[in-house]
Amino acid sequence: MTFLSETEITAIQNIIYIFSSILFITGIKMLGKEDTAVKGNFFSALAMFIAVSITFIDVVNPIILLSGIALGAVVGSLIALKVKMTSIPEMVALFNGFGGLATFLIAWSEFDSNPITFSVTAGNLFQHALVMTTLYIGGVTFTGSLVAYAKLSEKIKIAKTSIITKIFTTIFYISLPFLLYSTFVTPFAVPSFGFFTVLLVLTLLGGIGFVLPIGGGDMPVVISLLNSFSGIAAAFAGLLLSNNVLIVAGSLVGASGLILTVIMAKAMNRSISNILFVGYASSSASSSSSEEQGEVSPISVADAYLILESASSVLIIPGYGMAVAQAQHVVRELGELLEDNGTEVKYGIHPVAGRMPGHMNVLLAEANVPYDVLAEPDDVNPTMDAVDVAVVIGANDVVNPSATEEPGSPIYGMPIIEVHNAKTVFVLKRSMSSGFAGVQNPLFFKQNTRMLFGDAKESIGGLVSEFKD
Repeated sequence: MTFLSETEITAIQNIIYIFSSILFITGIKMLGKEDTAVKGNFFSALAMFIAVSITFIDVVNPIILLSGIALGAVVGSLIALKVKMTSIPEMVALFNGFGGLATFLIAWSEFDSNPITFSVTAGNLFQHALVMTTLYIGGVTFTGSLVAYAKLSEKIKIAKTSIITKIFTTIFYISLPFLLYSTFVTPFAVPSFGFFTVLLVLTLLGGIGFVLPIGGGDMPVVISLLNSFSGIAAAFAGLLLSNNVLIVAGSLVGASGLILTVIMAKAMNRSISNILFVGYASSSASSSSSEEQGEVSPISVADAYLILESASSVLIIPGYGMAVAQAQHVVRELGELLEDNGTEVKYGIHPVAGRMPGHMNVLLAEANVPYDVLAEPDDVNPTMDAVDVAVVIGANDVVNPSATEEPGSPIYGMPIIEVHNAKTVFVLKRSMSSGFAGVQNPLFFKQNTRMLFGDAKESIGGLVSEFKD
């Protein structure tokens, strides 16, 4: 029996890796359109399965690899089956963290397998720098993603000014120069202490300090950035392992995540550095928008129905409140009833509404809301004065007129959906609490605004019942 040579095995693996890379690229491209997104997700998953499976060819103990695949498939399936659509942001944050942990462990293993010999050459210096960088990015991504998950799920609520936040932030800033020391000094001078252990600790604690000070309103941008970090770390790990498909897949994730991060920051009219290291709170020492500016005008479900029933155009603006109430299905039902009544219905989707990029798109897609009725701020703002009723469901900062009317506001300059220019505005909220930016919304007190207090699902359900009666 003739066995394949090592060269032939490598050639076969690389051919399969190229095929997997093509599937990855095709899958990501298909994710850009709603009608092909599901198929694109399948192609990407298939590409990963093929890429992992082909490693069986030259694995000494395939049982270990098979066990890992089986365990990952079981865990992934359970999460996919049990997770609620409203919890997708938390799941994405965790998955980013797991990707970072994988590259962190790969870099750690590579360091243990090839410790510093102090016979410095260009080759081993590059390898050492790659190990240190991969370890750091992977570790920061892991613990930073855990903090993002805890913030999104509201399991931790630690103020930016608290002593705990300051301690972890300080550790993060200390970890940066220590990374440079570990990368460029240790190959030339034998450290008198276990520098690698110190780097491990500083990296993991530094990841906490990187994300902990960032406000919940900035989480969509942070999730995109952590996703990019996990991709970059994967690409570096691919270089360490000389694995082409890991390099390609990591590069795709890293580049797409970074592009999305820039887009999200632009949607908030803020720089990435401002989001990561400054935040909303420091934009203004005080703002009149943080105080109530008059009396609100509540409205009942029955009165809201009468106005909607006679409206010729309605714009629905969903926010995180819709996600919390799991109201996307009754929102779709209300939209269909309005259309049956001869009303033109559109959905205004702000890029940073919710807790992750595309959060509202995902929820509305789950409820089978047609993609062609979704509109971005630039599409609806020019004709907002012709909209009879704008229905704001749990959104806050993305419709706050302070962004356009108050130069002293912390969110001034942020592009918003200008619902305050509509003829009538219904705001569905549980209370008068401010959004994640911590800024009061003057929209609540405007003459054309009516507040429909209560659970969004119950309120919309009440409107649906009125239309059916």
